[in-house]
Amino acid sequence: MNLCIDASNIRLGGGVTHLVELLNAADPNKHGINNVIVWGGKNTLAKLPERSWLNKINPDVLNRGLLHRILWQRFSLSRLARDASCDVLFVPGGSYAGNFWPIVTMSQNLLPFEWAELRRYGCSFNTLKYFLLRYTQSSSFQNSDGVIFLTEYAKHSVQDVTGYLSSETVVIPHGLNFRFQINPKVQHPIANYSDSNPFSLLYVSIIDQYKHQWHVVEAVHKLRQSGLPIILNFVGPAYPPSLNRLQSAINQYDPEKCWVKYYGSVPYEFLHDIYAQADLGIFASSCENMPIILLETMAAGLPVACSNRGPMPEVLGNAGLYFDPENPATLSKTILDFINSPLLRNEKAYSSFARSQQYSWSRCADQTFAFFSSIANKKRTKF
Repeated sequence: MNLCIDASNIRLGGGVTHLVELLNAADPNKHGINNVIVWGGKNTLAKLPERSWLNKINPDVLNRGLLHRILWQRFSLSRLARDASCDVLFVPGGSYAGNFWPIVTMSQNLLPFEWAELRRYGCSFNTLKYFLLRYTQSSSFQNSDGVIFLTEYAKHSVQDVTGYLSSETVVIPHGLNFRFQINPKVQHPIANYSDSNPFSLLYVSIIDQYKHQWHVVEAVHKLRQSGLPIILNFVGPAYPPSLNRLQSAINQYDPEKCWVKYYGSVPYEFLHDIYAQADLGIFASSCENMPIILLETMAAGLPVACSNRGPMPEVLGNAGLYFDPENPATLSKTILDFINSPLLRNEKAYSSFARSQQYSWSRCADQTFAFFSSIANKKRTKF
């Protein structure tokens, strides 16, 4: 059996991480898959593992702009898949315009399907982009033989827009790299901290409209006013308008730049070192498909103050404390509850660390390749 993967639009961030980790952990032969062919840009393919069963192909057009990649998928991909005797085509980017079947698509971005979140971008290029993705992905999911969702929440949210999908659907969460597993540290009373040895809060995420970093700054400012020796660190790339909003909040609440630090983007391979230096993790997003950063924070042995929106309660369960990401007062209270109780921090840190262990890339790869095999075999039986 031959599996083909369209990675033409997998170029940055979580999509690349998923494909790299999936293929690193995969055992295709276990599911009757002898060969895996991946078409993608040269930078993406360079990050994929070297395997005897993996054939990485880089058509030059896939190193060019978005329009070139769209036209390649529309007019060349299906022919290439047939020439490769492909038994199932996987499109992890979610949008597909070809005429080859069977295909399996994947929902990795929930922004196009949550109108209230999409509206945060106002009249902008991002709004147009996500609106077009809403259309193309809805059509792709409706015409797929199989669709992979990352959480139950995402599955229901997408189908609220697309309507019931007649294709076969499955929920397969992403995994977590073992590098992020750090045993919870000993929890100390806040009296053990000082301005020279502050209690460190960490929020790792892109600075974006639905991530609410400015509300986090305001919430921590309220606690600082009471004399608590706490600092706040942000790590991640930035959407420029949102970065401006964050910088405005920092200028307002920490004009001397004493306790808020923004470190920008940190390479994925070094992120675990960032988590290891923190005392408490914050995750304030209001829109997620599968919150990998939340998983990383859990695995790093940190107590977690978490947004109560989206799939976050599905992932974290009772292993953290929740707040409204658009209400700084609720975050202030949540952080204060943690700060005042080393026992609570210890309990939640160990609970979230244990819960994170169920998310492995080997499990994800096994379930994903089993699904590919099932879709291919059903198509064969049908004809």
